[in-house]
Amino acid sequence: MDKLEQTCNQVDFIERHMKYLRCLQHIEELSDFEKLLTQLHWPIISPPTQSLTPTPSCQETEGQLELLVGQLLALQTSEALSSPQMSKPAPLCLPIQIMLLPLNKRFKYHFYGNRQTNSVSKPEWYLTQVLMWMGNNSTFMEETIQPILDRGGVTLSAKVELCRGLLSLVQEKVTSDASKLLYDDVLFCHLVEEVLQFEKELRSNHSYPAELPGVLHLLLEDAVLQKWLTMEKKMAVEKMDAMLSAERAWSSQYKDISDMDDLKAPDCAETFMTLLQVITERYRTLPCPSAQLKFLELQKELVDDFRIRLTQVMKEESRCPLGVRYCAILNAVNYISTILGDWGNDVFFLQLQQTAVSLGEEAVPGGLGIMEMGRLASLEGSLFDGLLALLDRLKGDMLGRLLDFLMREIKEKAKPYCQERWLSLPSQQDQSTMSLSSTACPMMLCVRDRLLNLHQVLGFSLFHLAWQGLAERLDNFLYQDVILCNNFSDGGAAQLQFDMTRNLFPLFGHYCKKPENFFKHVKEACIILCLNVGSAILLRSLIKESDMTRDCAGTGDPPPESALNELGVFCLAPCDVLILLSLRTSWSGC
Repeated sequence: MDKLEQTCNQVDFIERHMKYLRCLQHIEELSDFEKLLTQLHWPIISPPTQSLTPTPSCQETEGQLELLVGQLLALQTSEALSSPQMSKPAPLCLPIQIMLLPLNKRFKYHFYGNRQTNSVSKPEWYLTQVLMWMGNNSTFMEETIQPILDRGGVTLSAKVELCRGLLSLVQEKVTSDASKLLYDDVLFCHLVEEVLQFEKELRSNHSYPAELPGVLHLLLEDAVLQKWLTMEKKMAVEKMDAMLSAERAWSSQYKDISDMDDLKAPDCAETFMTLLQVITERYRTLPCPSAQLKFLELQKELVDDFRIRLTQVMKEESRCPLGVRYCAILNAVNYISTILGDWGNDVFFLQLQQTAVSLGEEAVPGGLGIMEMGRLASLEGSLFDGLLALLDRLKGDMLGRLLDFLMREIKEKAKPYCQERWLSLPSQQDQSTMSLSSTACPMMLCVRDRLLNLHQVLGFSLFHLAWQGLAERLDNFLYQDVILCNNFSDGGAAQLQFDMTRNLFPLFGHYCKKPENFFKHVKEACIILCLNVGSAILLRSLIKESDMTRDCAGTGDPPPESALNELGVFCLAPCDVLILLSLRTSWSGC
């Protein structure tokens, strides 16, 4: 009896299942939804030539469609039809699940199995096909299905639901292909590029909502993401090798277009920064900020690698700092520094900066110091500060080498001028008849030619630093080696002033309005040396008396600085003025 009861229960169980299946079959036979879709020429495989919205003569078809869609929607609970979220996407609404069946069947037929269209080397075939299906069927979804959903009180987008359903096919296929291609560099890179392009078209051309997952999150699986980062670095290093060895690596493509060449960046630097920008565009849309930070760290590593390469080439060229290649390297360093400075103020990188602060130790290998963390949090610094400091150090070192080389050349040309007989030059009352000292000509020509040369080969901001640095060093050299090392008659002082104010200063006047402000020591020394005898005696007495009484409080006498300021002397200290006054010979007996 026990065995018989068990057998009867099994028969009962099977019968109930059979009845259930017969019931389902009967319900399926009663539904004419798929037949109705066929009458409406669904699915639309090729671009529609006309609207598929039922015409007034098809009122019966339209009514049937609305009735059937409504009945299918009623089979799903309201919770199931709630708006899908990134974390827990809701199931597709039932009518669209049924509408997707023929497209699912076509996709599986063409892109699985032994079909020629199923090729891991051609992911664009299935990605493009899905985009075409989305485009071809969007009008039908918007004009025919959407009004029915709206009248049924269902707050869903028919077009988005269709895209969601087709996306599930793509997601499954990409996941499968990516795992197969981890050891094939070329095909893996091709897959990543195609997936990124697909995501871009999905969001832009098909208005797929940003809050819904597309396909990019599939690239964030640990193995896939690590492979992607490795390939980005490998390809970037290969391109760096190529761009630095190219024939036009150190020439600027805009060299003949003056208004487009402020930075005079050589081709290798522009190509490198374009490479970094392309990498940024690839990872910019990733839905995971921590993954974006990994790409940013890779970019920073590449910048440092490029800086080291530039430094190596610079050392080979440092024997000739005025050479085309040396200046091109300097322009490259300045260009990269300028672009990174701009990136530090870009909204995308500012958002990454806040992410780095919030993640702390997890965000940056090696961690962030407390001071650096504070600066990043307050937006006083940027994620590129460390690189910018290294680049600025290299730029300063290169400018220093260049200016040192220039000054050695200028000093050599200036030797006769330093040995001019300033003590015996006759006095000339009318400066309009004076001419440049013959001994100054080699130095002046050298300064002029080098300024013109630097203006042509250096970017605008670099040249600005270069001519100011040259002016500062030249001012110091002339003050120390020409003025303080000689004695001056009235004629010698007048000649020195004429050489400086009418000849040297104007050479720099092409690049600023008041070049004399960059030769403060020389300009003020000329003022002191050219004072008339009476004013010079009074000034010397004032300074000496001030020295004697400076420890006495309440003397009431104005400080000597006031008198010097009235003469236009602001840089030189009273003690320096006394030394200059002692170099005058016209009043040595006074």
